[in-house]
Amino acid sequence: MALTNPADFTGKAVLITGGTKGIGRVVAETFLAAGADVTVCARTEPDTPIDGDGRRAHFLPVDVRDADAVKAMVDAAHTQMGRLDVLVNNAGGSPDADAATVSTRFVDRIVALNLLAPFYVAQAANAVMQQQDGGGSIVNIGSVSAHDPQPGTAAYSAAKAGLLMLTKALALEWAPKVRVNHITTGLIRTEAAASVYGEDGGAAVTRTLPIGRMAVPSDIAGACLFLGGPLSSYVNGADIAVHGGGEYPARYLATHPEIG
Repeated sequence: MALTNPADFTGKAVLITGGTKGIGRVVAETFLAAGADVTVCARTEPDTPIDGDGRRAHFLPVDVRDADAVKAMVDAAHTQMGRLDVLVNNAGGSPDADAATVSTRFVDRIVALNLLAPFYVAQAANAVMQQQDGGGSIVNIGSVSAHDPQPGTAAYSAAKAGLLMLTKALALEWAPKVRVNHITTGLIRTEAAASVYGEDGGAAVTRTLPIGRMAVPSDIAGACLFLGGPLSSYVNGADIAVHGGGEYPARYLATHPEIG
């Protein structure tokens, strides 16, 4: 049977962690524009309201590393919206750190944010989704660091690799009512990340990307919309690469100076 409008999320409820800025905010705006009721959570309230299609996202404060607080937040989001159809586990990140000297406290916090927190939120969301008609969809936002770590990212890369395997494990356990999928994100241009790409505005970095540009948050939001909706109804345990084809190998760039 043909789908009338697979991008229409009217009547659907979406929860986005880390949804107040950067990628998460654009994901929230995209789901709002598609008609969904949206709740975002983070430790601090957004500086400006998150709007889309004339409607506004709800906000709930939480530290996603606190399992008890996470359960209370998911329950509150469910109560507020009446159901929970899509969870986007977006909260995460890490500054670079030298693995030889980094503190155990730093490692604990990075693993908690990038691996344990997504599990806590997914577990609470699954408990709701399993009990409702239509089940639900969980989307975990990962990183190319899970596949191709860079210097300074040992704890982060290990946690993101764990998130990818966690996705596959949960997809096996929670199907058929709840689908769990993963997005491998590449280099993404956001205000927070601008300084990472150098004084040339990222021109040298862009030269390493086959697609010729860095991703923008809307690229990730589109993949979330796909994985959260009916077009992906048979997609479960998948790793969707949204990285523009990855990066050229250093040896190839060294022997092909004409690229870029």
